[in-house]
Amino acid sequence: MVQLEARRPSGDVRADVSALSGAAGRVVGGLVVAILFMGSTLLTPLYDLYRSTYGFFTAELVLLYAVYVIGNLAALMFFGRLSDQIGRKPMVFAGLGLAALSTVLFLAARDPSLLFAGRVVSGFAVGLGAGAATAWLTEFTPAAQRPRAASTMTAFNFVGLALGPLLAGELVQYAPWPFRLPFVVYLGCLALIAVLVAVTPESLAERSAISLKPRLGVPAGSRMAFIAPAATGFAAMALVGFFAALGPTTIRQDLHLGNRALSGALVAILFVVATGVIVATRGVPARAAMLSGLAATPLGLALLVVAQRTASLPVFIAGAAACGVAGAMGYRGGLAVTNSLAPPDRRAELVSAYFVCCFMGNALPVIGAGVLAQATDAKFADLVFAGVVSAVSAGAIVASLAFGRPPTAAPSRPS
Repeated sequence: MVQLEARRPSGDVRADVSALSGAAGRVVGGLVVAILFMGSTLLTPLYDLYRSTYGFFTAELVLLYAVYVIGNLAALMFFGRLSDQIGRKPMVFAGLGLAALSTVLFLAARDPSLLFAGRVVSGFAVGLGAGAATAWLTEFTPAAQRPRAASTMTAFNFVGLALGPLLAGELVQYAPWPFRLPFVVYLGCLALIAVLVAVTPESLAERSAISLKPRLGVPAGSRMAFIAPAATGFAAMALVGFFAALGPTTIRQDLHLGNRALSGALVAILFVVATGVIVATRGVPARAAMLSGLAATPLGLALLVVAQRTASLPVFIAGAAACGVAGAMGYRGGLAVTNSLAPPDRRAELVSAYFVCCFMGNALPVIGAGVLAQATDAKFADLVFAGVVSAVSAGAIVASLAFGRPPTAAPSRPS
């Protein structure tokens, strides 16, 4: 789960956009973000069904989740700035179209190959469309309210992540055609959002030359200070990846709950809590938010490990809520700190580097946990996962305290 950069507009919003159309543009931009991220978690209640249908091992199951990041990375590295060059609406439509294509692949899947292809295309759709929609939402926001635009967009992000398992869980448990109906309903949602996008005005007045050259880097003066937010993004997205990929299996095998609607709702707790935390803490300074998220990470993971070993539903819910706080505060705080580290002309490069760290956190620890579970057992693998991510969080706190404070201004010379 990641968003692309909320770019700071520089006089590029059309002057003829009225306050009413601006409000509508913000809503539509937020809905695009939500619907795209909803598609990224729509498979969550289905992973266990795919395991039994296709005979997936645990490592193969988490790989199905993690290949999504390939599409995210490709979109970020090569197409992240394209909406600055050709406009927001074309890229939003491209994202929605690719989301529809990935959904068709899931609908047509009769073997694992189409499932893996669908996940890659889904990741590409999110990276492409959500980045443009984020810029769109920001540009429709009045200048005085723009500092909070990133929090608003991140809230839409987590709302979409919550809707995926909630909708699919209900349909898989109580409706016919569990491998088909969730995707048919999602296609209908995409079509509705596309209509809203079509009647919403473009926000980018000026175009520039098209360039697909990757833009990624950390300015020399920011490298030590960047360690803390980079590790924070990695840890926050590791929590999200673990929950989305392995949460339903843990719920079924360790908590002994076979109802997939309930399983989807339990997974959604993390995202619902994260949304509430983001809205409630918009005024919390970036560094304080980042450190709060890092401090909450070991607590959330410890509760999940205890719930797994004691088969305790209340402890699991508490762990999911704690992880929601950790993920929301860490991700938002890390992004805001990253934004503050670079000069404006290099912000895109540094933010892109931050998102690469998020992508890596979303995939690599989950793959490692799956491979280790395959070789040993799930409880041991999850304990190692919790230890590694907690260690990353502790290291990020140390790095923030050591390198993350703003430089002290040199005293001025008396005149």
